Amino acid sequence: MDFFADFNFMHFLSAFIVLFAIIDPVGTMPIIVGIRDSGKKIDAGKAVFYSFSLMIIFFYLGDWLLSLFGVDINSFAVAGALILFLMALEMVLGIEIFKDFGELAGDATYLPVVFPLLAGPGSFTTLLSLKAEYATLNIFMGLILNAVVVYFMLRFTKRAQSILGRSGVYFMKKFFGVILLAISVKLFTSNLSYLISSISETVVE
Repeated sequence: MDFFADFNFMHFLSAFIVLFAIIDPVGTMPIIVGIRDSGKKIDAGKAVFYSFSLMIIFFYLGDWLLSLFGVDINSFAVAGALILFLMALEMVLGIEIFKDFGELAGDATYLPVVFPLLAGPGSFTTLLSLKAEYATLNIFMGLILNAVVVYFMLRFTKRAQSILGRSGVYFMKKFFGVILLAISVKLFTSNLSYLISSISETVVE
């Protein structure tokens, strides 16, 4: 009962938007089309299942991994906010990072779709950064809604791309880039202020 009591619509919406911007199903459309045009297969169901399973596993084991290096979640959130800030700048400024996946096998479901296109360093960092801000329920609901969106994007990539058009894809990428930019600043300032207050309390004691 307490688990569902943690639901906050604005936090859920914020988590969804941040994850949507990082996973970037709109921006990956041309990549997916290119992979399929080259004759390689992508199983939408398997891609969504395995990529989001990886995210959930990292969501729970990420803290343990951080503890091995003596890093707390707020410090990681600050570092993650900086990465999100740079990724948002790439989206807004139109900077492209070349991804060379080498010679892919006939089935491209796992590489590069599951990793690193859907479940990659960006999404892992984002999940732990969000964990420092929002309740688990809101993040999970954001993940589930993203999984639904990504599934339909993978199933109907060419149709979605033709409906949105080049200008539509461009607009959405820029729009979510600005949203992500603002959220990264919020993550940075809120967690940095927490760290500073913690240091101040330690010094006073």
